[in-house]
Amino acid sequence: MASAKLLLIKGVSSGFGRALASEALADGHHVVGTVRSDDAKRAFEALAPGRAHARILDVTDVEAIDGVVAAIEADVGPIDVLVNNAGYGHEGILEESPLAEMRRQFDVNVFGAVAMTRAVLPFMRARRRGHVLNITSMGGYITMPGIAYYCGSKFALEGISETLAKEVKGFGIAVTAVAPGSFRTDWAGRSMQRTPRSIPDYDALFDPVREARAARSGKQPGDPVKAARAMLSIIGHDDPPVHLLLGSDALELVRGKLAALAEELDRWESLTVSTDG
Repeated sequence: MASAKLLLIKGVSSGFGRALASEALADGHHVVGTVRSDDAKRAFEALAPGRAHARILDVTDVEAIDGVVAAIEADVGPIDVLVNNAGYGHEGILEESPLAEMRRQFDVNVFGAVAMTRAVLPFMRARRRGHVLNITSMGGYITMPGIAYYCGSKFALEGISETLAKEVKGFGIAVTAVAPGSFRTDWAGRSMQRTPRSIPDYDALFDPVREARAARSGKQPGDPVKAARAMLSIIGHDDPPVHLLLGSDALELVRGKLAALAEELDRWESLTVSTDG
């Protein structure tokens, strides 16, 4: 194994965060994981006493993040890798979904990730090394009816990640947007926030989508442990990717989206270039 690193993983109680933390600890790394309760803190630290550290943090409390990160740097050690994992899915037709639900989706999935990143960057920049992994989604590339707020948040994080990668590359800091496909996590189960249906006009479009997603929950092709192993492989790489898809379904669907986009660009090329001059 390469030399042990200190990973700060946002959200280690379940899903990708828990799988990544467990695999990192098994490889001999040190992990600081954010949790929401004292019970979760004790449970996580029991995984590897002395190498598993937990900090209670609500990622929407952006005012607290700088202090938490500074305390980790002072009390645990220099953070080599930040993993912005904490997030959730919102399901709801846009016309039916209150703006407050969109704000909450972006507060957790986007603003929380950016606040964590801004807190670690001064330390990484001073050391001229570090790696930021932002867990996005194939929903940051493709869309489907009923998850507009979720896809919007993941498109935003993809764009932020790509821009940040260009800003910090000269400081020896890598940024990777990791976009999983369908994995056996709680995303489509207890972690999903669903807006109640209210407009029958959307029934024919959306009801089959919602039913199919519920039926697939727990039966998705992706293995979170294998996703964790893939992420661990890139944090030790000399030239890690800026974008990393995880899962054969993500690869197929994103390639299809890019092909359809190329076809549309070609079809409307004459109108596009007509605005020059």
